[in-house]
Amino acid sequence: MAGTPLSILDPKGSPTIEDTYSKMASRLAVVRKTLNRPLTLAEKILFAHLDDPTTKITRGETYLKLRPDRVAMQDATAQMAVLQFISSGLPKTAVPSTIHCDHLIAAENGSVKDLHAAKVTNKEVYDFLASAGAKFGIGFWKPGSGIIHQIILENYAFPGGLIIGTDSHTPNAGGLGLLAIGVGGADAVDVMAGMPWELKAPKVIGVKLTGELSGWTSPKDIILKLAGILTVKGGTGAIIEYFGPGVESISATGLATIANMGAEIGATTSTFPYSEKMSSYLRATKREGLAAAADKFKTNLTPDDGCEYDQLIEIDLSSLKPHVNGPFTPDWAHVVGPDFKKTLKEKDWPQNLSAGLIGSCTNSSYEDMTRSAAITKQALEAGLKFKVPFHVTPGSEQVRATIERDGLIEIFEKAGGSVLANACGPCIGQWNRNDVPKGTKNSIITSYNRNFAKRNDGNPNTHAFVSSPELVTATAFAGDITFDPTRDTIKLPNGKDFKFASPVGKELPPKGFDPGEDTFQASPEDSSGLNVSVDPKSSRLALLEAFDRWNGKDLTDMPVLIKAKGKCTTDHISMAGPWLKFRGHLDNISNNLLIGAENAETGKINEVTNIITGAKGKVPEIARQYKASGVSWVVLGDENYGEGSSREHAALEPRHLGGRAIIVKSFARIHETNLKKQGMLPLTFADPKDYDRISGHDRVSILGLKDLQPGKPLKLLVKPAGGGKEFEIVVNHTFNDEQIEWFKYGSALNRMKAMAK
Repeated sequence: MAGTPLSILDPKGSPTIEDTYSKMASRLAVVRKTLNRPLTLAEKILFAHLDDPTTKITRGETYLKLRPDRVAMQDATAQMAVLQFISSGLPKTAVPSTIHCDHLIAAENGSVKDLHAAKVTNKEVYDFLASAGAKFGIGFWKPGSGIIHQIILENYAFPGGLIIGTDSHTPNAGGLGLLAIGVGGADAVDVMAGMPWELKAPKVIGVKLTGELSGWTSPKDIILKLAGILTVKGGTGAIIEYFGPGVESISATGLATIANMGAEIGATTSTFPYSEKMSSYLRATKREGLAAAADKFKTNLTPDDGCEYDQLIEIDLSSLKPHVNGPFTPDWAHVVGPDFKKTLKEKDWPQNLSAGLIGSCTNSSYEDMTRSAAITKQALEAGLKFKVPFHVTPGSEQVRATIERDGLIEIFEKAGGSVLANACGPCIGQWNRNDVPKGTKNSIITSYNRNFAKRNDGNPNTHAFVSSPELVTATAFAGDITFDPTRDTIKLPNGKDFKFASPVGKELPPKGFDPGEDTFQASPEDSSGLNVSVDPKSSRLALLEAFDRWNGKDLTDMPVLIKAKGKCTTDHISMAGPWLKFRGHLDNISNNLLIGAENAETGKINEVTNIITGAKGKVPEIARQYKASGVSWVVLGDENYGEGSSREHAALEPRHLGGRAIIVKSFARIHETNLKKQGMLPLTFADPKDYDRISGHDRVSILGLKDLQPGKPLKLLVKPAGGGKEFEIVVNHTFNDEQIEWFKYGSALNRMKAMAK
């Protein structure tokens, strides 16, 4: 196939940019005739990937069948995705796909020792993923390569593309003007199997950026402010599309930071019109051919004049102030300064800082590192060192090698900082922290994206705040979470007051990027003689057994396993941290089911009552007791249930342990889809107040399943504990016709295998 490959790392015969843009233009021409109206950029990209461009489309209603350009999987979620692909019986992936080893490396003793420890501890998993990659045509990025999202940005993302990835922060790639969407492993399997991928046509929220960033304000502050406006569920069912003159002044990696944290407001993804900054980044990462093609295709990489948004928000970058968000939720936005200090005292949050951490997938670009290093250099010259532990996580081997060559690592280390492995580390709970005892009340500040309770270090009393890397760096010298570098000073040993000058960084390395160590394993052209084996005695990997099919009857007399109160994220449903090692073994990881959820009846964590025996026990233990007795069960939940990560284990585990339905006030998008894929019933109260009418000791029947159809509500028959009068309530669902088939077959994978026969 003549032309420029989308990536030189893809297998021979993979699509070229010229062919891809040609097909996109053809599909768009058909769609324009049907819709006959101006299109947003998000619509252009989505509709240019339609399996059938003659589809009649209504935002927020129509289910689209799409053809993504590629699939990306991180090692923790790739295990289950690959196991499901093996179950499909297919010989090769149908689209370019990659696996990235970034989640299983714990931070404890520095990059070299931590990486070595991970390779030893996780050898079985890495060998499995590497062999599966070779067998099925999947590119394999070895441990130490870097974080999936930075690798995608450096090697695979291109303007106008459509990428799906098995991680909720896949939208990071949107910094290069494409749609990158987080999904569950079952969705990835569909695409790898050559099937179209389904997505309900999102609404489009327009964010107009005017003015220009300056001083201490950074791209991170844009999304921190927007999180405060939209909250953690304000973007649900929508794509965030940024536009306006302010976009032109922001680097591609800065745009990626903004897109990355769109996951924290529930957005399907985020994107930006093609810009000179994107072109510069493509050329700096040796993708001149992609940049040249995008330059010619630019009219399709920007929104049409007169296009309409479902909601419009305007942010003036010139008046934007540095932000710090948290604790415990990423949408609790505070402007740095007196008001934040006042709030901190009112809430009795710890003012003394215990650690500062920068990098990870959200803020680990060369530009981020140079701005933080510039601040660090100022402090060093004044005779200061970090007052608290300061950890730097490079986003990729390329970034690490480049900042080492350019002397940035030396600057951080001279000030007392430590450089961690090119991996997720503390951002996802892979932090073996020993400087603060568990349970101790303390505050940390990071340039990461998520700050749920126990997220970073497993300590429920760690108050995690999120900010820009430059603010994190300055704060780590002050040792005070409320430090405002635009106003405050630090007392020097000589008694003088030191004030930071505004940070100045470099968007791209003047000497070019240093690729560092080659950590990529391409799949061989002929893999017919290769095998992928799983030891049946393994505690970390297990082949999957098909879930049972629906028996055609209503689900009756089911106990409520737990009535969860308040925020119930995927971290509450299926914790990460030490549990990551079981991501390839469904039965073992199911021992963490809902162990972080708060029982609305008692306020306790990981304790529920078996309503058959009356005995108390841990949530997964009681679930197993019900399953052993042949009793199906349900879970009740609050608003935005399943917020956070894309991890499909949060849907696989309840299904594996006998759950049939999750009934809540509202769902986060990815989790609701994941539940459907595994044959579960994600249902929402037609009247949210009905959540209060059911207790965690009641029994529930789901009626009307024989007539399950799109848009038709179901009924719950509730049998109260203690013999009260039964009552009915109405619940809604968002199943379409094909998704109903997933339920009937027991899972989407079951249906796919049945259709292939």
